[in-house]
Amino acid sequence: MGATQSSDSVTSIQRPSSVPAMSEDSVPLEVLEEIFLNLPPEQVVWICRLVCRQWKDIADSQSLWRGRCRREGYRLRNDSRVPQDWRLLYFLCKKRRNLLKNPRAEDQMRGWQILENSGDRWKVDNVLVAHPNETIKTNFVTSYGMCSKSQLIDLESEGYNASFMDHFQPDIKISDWYAPRWDCGSEYKIHVELLNRKKKPIKTFSPEVIYFQQWNDGKWTQITHVFRNYGSGVRYIRFVHGGKDTQFWAGWYGIRLTDSCVEISPAMES
Repeated sequence: MGATQSSDSVTSIQRPSSVPAMSEDSVPLEVLEEIFLNLPPEQVVWICRLVCRQWKDIADSQSLWRGRCRREGYRLRNDSRVPQDWRLLYFLCKKRRNLLKNPRAEDQMRGWQILENSGDRWKVDNVLVAHPNETIKTNFVTSYGMCSKSQLIDLESEGYNASFMDHFQPDIKISDWYAPRWDCGSEYKIHVELLNRKKKPIKTFSPEVIYFQQWNDGKWTQITHVFRNYGSGVRYIRFVHGGKDTQFWAGWYGIRLTDSCVEISPAMES
């Protein structure tokens, strides 16, 4: 995480067209910092720091953003990896999100690269068995031939620059939900890689294929994995999953997938 990297890039707040002119009063720095700690963080970045040099110094100070991390419960997992830019760390924690596009099939197959599309091909359908998250109503469905799909995440374009990844090595959490049809056997597989700039694997999560027998309960299961201490050089994440039915029935009787997730977790949340 280089000294020139700004956390401004991780916010989506628009800079105001004008800022009211204010004189620089000799307010004690500790008082200003306490005031800024109680303001919305975007307001501190886009408005307060533009008022005068004194306010900018406080808004850019490491102590301010370290204090915000502490107050909002973002705790370092490894005290030996102290961030060089606490503001960047704060916004990355606050803006933590799923880096996969269209994880619940709400936009058909958009965002996914189809790797295998056998049998009657991939299909988007409504869930057969209610998901633990009641807001999830759709899923991807596989057929009697192997169906697999993937996404490649460019960490730089998502706001996680090379120096930050190499110095801080935040946890990378992946998860996926899968469910069989109750009346048909099926199989499920997942393969996730952390890649270097040449897209060569650094670390891999690739558990054994999971099989379901016919006449199962059809319930949803979540698989999770956290990459930690993976070393320097990670620039991309490749997420691949899929499956099929094991009885070769025409139609869509294979494994069902939804709510896949890849998250960068820069700090623990208390």
